[in-house]
Amino acid sequence: MSLESKTIKLCSCNGTMALDAKALSAALKQGVPLTVHTELCRKQAGQFQASLNESELLVACTQEATLFSELAQAAGSKARIDFLNIRETAGWSAEGARATPKIAALLAMAALPEPEPVPSVAYKSGGQLLVIGPSAPALDWARRLSELGGALEPSVLVTRQEGGELPAERSYPVWSGKPLRVSGHLGAFEVEWRQENPIDLERCTRCNACIDACPENAIDFTYQIDLGKCKAHRKCVAACGAIGAVDFSRTERARSETFDLVLDLSPAPLLAMPDLPQGYLAPGADPLAQALAAAQLAQLVGEFEKPRFFEYRESICAHARSGKTGCTRCLDVCSTGAIRADGDHVKVDPHLCAGCGGCATVCPSGAMTYAYPRAPDLGQRLKTLLGVFRGAGGKDACVVFHDLEAGRDLVHGVGRRAVRGAKGLPARALPLAAFHVASIGIDTMLGALCYGASQVVVVMDEDKPEGYAAALAEQMRFAQAIVSGLGYQGRHFELLRVADAKALERQLWALQPAQTVDKAAAFNLSTEKRTTLDFEFDHLAKQAPAAREVIELPAGAPFGALVVNKQTCTLCKACIGACPEAALLDAPDTPSLRFIERNCVQCGLCEQTCPEDAITLVPRLLLGAKAKEPALLNQAEPFNCLRCGKPFGTRQMVDNMLGKLGTHSMFAGGAALKRLQMCGDCRLVDMMQNTDEVSILDVPGKEQ
Repeated sequence: MSLESKTIKLCSCNGTMALDAKALSAALKQGVPLTVHTELCRKQAGQFQASLNESELLVACTQEATLFSELAQAAGSKARIDFLNIRETAGWSAEGARATPKIAALLAMAALPEPEPVPSVAYKSGGQLLVIGPSAPALDWARRLSELGGALEPSVLVTRQEGGELPAERSYPVWSGKPLRVSGHLGAFEVEWRQENPIDLERCTRCNACIDACPENAIDFTYQIDLGKCKAHRKCVAACGAIGAVDFSRTERARSETFDLVLDLSPAPLLAMPDLPQGYLAPGADPLAQALAAAQLAQLVGEFEKPRFFEYRESICAHARSGKTGCTRCLDVCSTGAIRADGDHVKVDPHLCAGCGGCATVCPSGAMTYAYPRAPDLGQRLKTLLGVFRGAGGKDACVVFHDLEAGRDLVHGVGRRAVRGAKGLPARALPLAAFHVASIGIDTMLGALCYGASQVVVVMDEDKPEGYAAALAEQMRFAQAIVSGLGYQGRHFELLRVADAKALERQLWALQPAQTVDKAAAFNLSTEKRTTLDFEFDHLAKQAPAAREVIELPAGAPFGALVVNKQTCTLCKACIGACPEAALLDAPDTPSLRFIERNCVQCGLCEQTCPEDAITLVPRLLLGAKAKEPALLNQAEPFNCLRCGKPFGTRQMVDNMLGKLGTHSMFAGGAALKRLQMCGDCRLVDMMQNTDEVSILDVPGKEQ
């Protein structure tokens, strides 16, 4: 799809927006068929229908999208129709008369081709439902859902007695006990619990003999014993007889079953995480919320798909090496528990992934990347939006990222307020929707500046998890340090956590434009995060008000150098083997340690692996060609074998070894110490020639 192939229908919404068709056509610069109407959804609906012979339509109205779709369907049209909101996002504003560059930019971005589809993740649910909770609400909802006669097949896990009665007919399984673990996702939940009540409901025949025998009335029609009333006379055990459902000394208490769906009515949900797995609903004690959850469960039977939101390359993952833990950023930010450690790498369960993209945002190496959309697709939208805005005369562009649900409602709410005398969105504020704003990382933020944005704002409603806010704030802190270090004036990045549209409007208008590049970048964002950042650093540095080679960064930044203590470093090269990014190198001819700063992600694996604690991380950004060239961190004099003269280590390493072992009784005399100064081959030859001096310590691979 492109602007050349589309017919654009604009509507001033009964004259409440100032739309200049001539100026918009000039801004788009492609001879696009563009018409401005005043009542397209009412008196001029016939003009809309007359345009249905076009193959592609872009209607700049989302309020009446349903009506326009119905008109097209009634006319039998097969035209593709896309809808765009320019009323709340641009036209309804105190600066609506100056919003032509913004409207043109939004139209151009909306006409871009759809991104390539991403792989999908499949779910299959047969309706096997477990209702967990106190007896009264759990049994009541199980009864209601079983009587609906739909695809749901409920079972019940009673967690405590709280009224209610088991149904007269055993139409669905009922268990009791203490839940221990709930794991899994839609179509594949595993629930483990411990049988704690003496009455096992699986064995109980509900003959009521135990109820009749209990003198304390400790057993009700949930067929559970109130242990607070029970005097332990065991008459219920005798009454149950051979059935064996009542057992106060039961040893096998562990239970587990698998389910497709879980309705958790516990006062505190068993899964305590910000984003719950698909198919797990925890409405709490509110009857309305419970009813909505039950209705939602009925829709979760069948086969479903969702996007696979991420891509992962373990070869550059800096999580761990040889049992040493380095980077845990993706594990820390994941709100669903979808990511877990897996040896030196991590493993992501795509069924649990909710698509927040926080893992890709904080990943320092780019091992984890976001795919909904991929970086090049998002970059193309940014490039088009900002390029058309600037080309149409727009200045001080502020890209406002928001998510597709709560964030969109906040942004649109700002525009709606303009009809009551509020300001609406500033003409320089360019809204851009993301599936989830946690996916907006430093590469996207700096990319926006390179394409000409003055500022990048991320709108996050207050209900989003704190972990997302912390991750975004950190990304902005790193990005601001880089931009400020290059001399660009002002605050370029803002995270706005707001409760309502009024607060968002106030904060947007309070922002002061910041300094940006004079010339927009031509490059495209890449799926390789570090490659994208290299392009961005180079572009920002070339146009920087202050030329800098080194920029100091806050602690935890994913860019930096290493300082090696040459007095303690033995050049054992353990750090080289630990580095997952090929930032540390040796030399083929001399004992040395070299470092390519551009490759370093400051994961700390080298620091933790070093047996001499000789390495210190230094967060900073080195710009220019030096960042990509190997720098010498340490070099030592080689130690040559006393027998053959071949170098086999460093003099410092051998001297340290001799100093530590020279006073040991096993090395008394000159022969043993001399062998420590030989290469492995010569040491073996010397031992064989002097067999009378060979001890068990001299034999390689042997221990005393």
